[in-house]
Amino acid sequence: MREPKPKAEKPAPEPKRRNRAVSMSDALTGMLDPMFKKRGFASRDILANWPVIAPAPYNEVAIPDRLSWPRGERSAEGATLYLRCVPGHALAIAHDGPAIAAAVNRYFGYVLIDQIRLSPAPFTRHSGEEEHKASQPSQSDIAKVGAAVAAVEDEGLREALRHLGLALSSRPARNGK
Repeated sequence: MREPKPKAEKPAPEPKRRNRAVSMSDALTGMLDPMFKKRGFASRDILANWPVIAPAPYNEVAIPDRLSWPRGERSAEGATLYLRCVPGHALAIAHDGPAIAAAVNRYFGYVLIDQIRLSPAPFTRHSGEEEHKASQPSQSDIAKVGAAVAAVEDEGLREALRHLGLALSSRPARNGK
């Protein structure tokens, strides 16, 4: 009897090369989808359009956290949307949950959300941004910068350099540099 020939393994296809600039959303599309699916969202529409979907003031004080679909019930319509909210707005969101659910359903054109619940995870507006407090430069820094730019003849350039020098002198010192 003849032995079967071993099948030649096909090499993995090369990834599609893009010899052009690609927007950040196009580059991240495939990477973010598994994270959205893990949180119960079929697409990123509800997150991306939340400021338009949610009624005021909930579009600013709350954000969708996850979507929980009912298990085992084929006839059940609508999922539970868990919202993260700014402290102090939880009672109002719990009270106006049906209105928020109606706004989401109206946006999508079908019953997507059955009820709204609060997520235990906190949410604060602009939580990723750092607050920069401008400190006032000392009199010695003002004098040093003024003396350094005094020789510049152009008044506009001198003022811009003075402003830059004062901003740099008021920065906190970095360790090791």
